[in-house]
Amino acid sequence: YYEVLKNASPYAVAQDLQKLGIVSNSFLGTRFFYWYGRLTGRTHRIKAGDYRFQTTMKPSEVYNILMSGISYGIGLTVPEGFNIEQISVLLEGLRPGSGQRFIALCHNAKFVRTLDIPLPTNVPNQAITPEGYLFPDTYIINRKTTEEEIIRNMVKKYRITFTPDMTKQAQKLGFSEHQIVTLASVIEKETGAAEERPKISSVFHNRLRKMMKLQSDPTVVYGREDFDGNIRKTDLSMPSPWNTYVIKGLPVGPIANPGKDALYAALHPDTTPYIFFVSHNDGTHEFTVTYKEHQNAVNKFQIDRRAREGKSWRDLKKAAPLKNQ
Repeated sequence: YYEVLKNASPYAVAQDLQKLGIVSNSFLGTRFFYWYGRLTGRTHRIKAGDYRFQTTMKPSEVYNILMSGISYGIGLTVPEGFNIEQISVLLEGLRPGSGQRFIALCHNAKFVRTLDIPLPTNVPNQAITPEGYLFPDTYIINRKTTEEEIIRNMVKKYRITFTPDMTKQAQKLGFSEHQIVTLASVIEKETGAAEERPKISSVFHNRLRKMMKLQSDPTVVYGREDFDGNIRKTDLSMPSPWNTYVIKGLPVGPIANPGKDALYAALHPDTTPYIFFVSHNDGTHEFTVTYKEHQNAVNKFQIDRRAREGKSWRDLKKAAPLKNQ
């Protein structure tokens, strides 16, 4: 890696590249590289940037990079439904130490309040994070991209995605933007089948209208450091501002970062009579209207261990083990 500073002299660049082993390790090698660039009209076209080279490159290949002005970058790909902790793991894998700095910034209330995020005024301190607004996408980062820039770019992409028409639709439904993002995050975590999102959304909208608890399993484990992958009966009653088995209505904030389709589903639910759903253990669900129908579905697809063994859609996706999934 080598950074060409603004107004750096071509000969100084040649000397630096010689020290790095990119240019032949000799005085003649440095002069040859410099004069090769002069004679071919390339030295005056060198642009400032942070570049990556290989020691096997020919002088022409090195100059092509120097003239490109395109700094070397690596792709940070954030899947839909990942939360802050999971994103930090991805970032740590790309740049050791960066993951922890990312986490620290996401939990820095002073920094978070400088972001363009519609946080409610009464949100508790533990919920003052950019969770839900770190839009899933691929971001190109380089050695000098700060964690603050990464977070701001992700929020900026969210702001572009959540259009004024979506804001109007949220108001039409009687929701704030923050509530829609929160609902979308729950929808995102509840299904592995994209086509089911509007139907999952309809269940939650129906429950909210009937003043029923959402009782969404992903909200139970959000923020839990001690979660081992299995939800137990005691977990359902554990107090948390996100646990929808305990609280009424929506969680205090998002439990993940939803993609565009989940946001759309939250704003445009299917019209259904469904109140319940239970997993088929393959990413799809059984939707039911009455509690009796729901219990029958639970007995069929969940109580029977043979129906569940090795069929979790999270296992089928073969994702690397991550915290709070």
